[in-house]
Amino acid sequence: MSEEELQRLIGKYYDGISTDEDEKALRAYFSGNNVYPGYEAEKEIFSMFMDSFREPEPSADFEASIMKAIDKQSDHEKYARIRNLLLPLMSAAAGLLILAGSWFFFIHRSQQEDTFTDPKIAYAETMKVLMDVSMQLNHCKKSLQPVGKINEVRVKGLKSISRSTGLVEKNLRSLGYLRSSDDTSNSSNER
Repeated sequence: MSEEELQRLIGKYYDGISTDEDEKALRAYFSGNNVYPGYEAEKEIFSMFMDSFREPEPSADFEASIMKAIDKQSDHEKYARIRNLLLPLMSAAAGLLILAGSWFFFIHRSQQEDTFTDPKIAYAETMKVLMDVSMQLNHCKKSLQPVGKINEVRVKGLKSISRSTGLVEKNLRSLGYLRSSDDTSNSSNER
């Protein structure tokens, strides 16, 4: 292949307008050992892609596996049709169960009678329940006190870090003054 022809084919390849025949000719040329100087990079590119251009042969059971996939797809379609029929029926059944449960719940609730006939006993029972709830809340509040202590420790730690940062910045500023004075003395010595 002449160098002009090679340049034309490479130009078409890089522009994205090369045909399969052009690419086959380039692969054939770059698979050889005699490459024009300056085309070593293209030789590397085409040798790297050489394996990817080989088309694999289908396996012996290729057709059988395709037919099996088609059969599976038809099975999925059958199940989809059954599911599409059952979904509205199941939804209707769930709705009926909710209605029936609600009806029994409200009928049963409306038939309940007062448990206390004496208002003083009812008040005493209410106060007993509220006191129990209050004690449980206080117990939970006490168990959360260590969390508050963790927050206090965090704040103290941040304050000490802040103080340390301030000291470091102050010392760095004083070092900056020394550096600037050192630079001025060095520049005066160089003259």
